[in-house]
Amino acid sequence: MYRIREVDGSDDDVADALSELHRLTFFDCAPIPGFDHGHWWLAYQKTEPVAFAGVIASAYVPNAGYFCRVGVLRRHWGAGLQLRLMRALEARARLNGWCSVISDTTDNVASANNFIRAGYRLYQPPIPWAWPNTLYWRKLIQ
Repeated sequence: MYRIREVDGSDDDVADALSELHRLTFFDCAPIPGFDHGHWWLAYQKTEPVAFAGVIASAYVPNAGYFCRVGVLRRHWGAGLQLRLMRALEARARLNGWCSVISDTTDNVASANNFIRAGYRLYQPPIPWAWPNTLYWRKLIQ
């Protein structure tokens, strides 16, 4: 039903699709990232992009990927897309030679539960980078 593929975020058409999904899933609550950095995935239903995710090299944890964004259109919630996107970016992180993938959630119970389902564990980074009520997640992958 869904197809996930890694895409080139520096391609204008891909960047437009990623930006549109970001707008539709984050509702201007988060800045649009630079899609020309890191690795990005789109999930499609037939030919329509319905979800996206990205990972970049962490600026805070050595030898780690930072799972910087994931968004799934509301009508596709419950289809396991976030978990499938997590698996795809973890495979890329292994290819990059990173030892772990880190991320964070703030006031997002569904995402926090998906991190737990995917084997991520809560941890306290040496230098917290987000809000005081942010939860930090890490999964060792090597």
